[in-house]
Amino acid sequence: MTTKEILEKATVANVNLSCADLSGANLSGTSLPRADLSRANLYGADLSGANLSCANLSDADLYGANLYGANLSGADLYGANLSCADLSGANLSRANLSGANLYRANLYGTDLSRANLSGADL
Repeated sequence: MTTKEILEKATVANVNLSCADLSGANLSGTSLPRADLSRANLYGADLSGANLSCANLSDADLYGANLYGANLSGADLYGANLSCADLSGANLSRANLSGANLYRANLYGTDLSRANLSGADL
């Protein structure tokens, strides 16, 4: 069983997945609060409805990822690549998006209240 298969719909708090290759993974509905996903490859991954509250996603590659309705409140997305990602309906309140690449990302209905967007590419 692969890491991608194990994580599908899983609930795992504080897990260390730093530098993991989860490109194209179906992680919809997964609950990974406070997870360390720094520098992880999540290119094209489906994280719709996932709970990533207070997760560390700094320098992660989320190009084209589906984060529709995901909970990223308080998450650290410093320097993350969210280009072409679907963040519609996602909760990014209090998230750190400084230096993040949000070029062509879908932010329709996204909660960005108290988020840090300094230096982000919108």
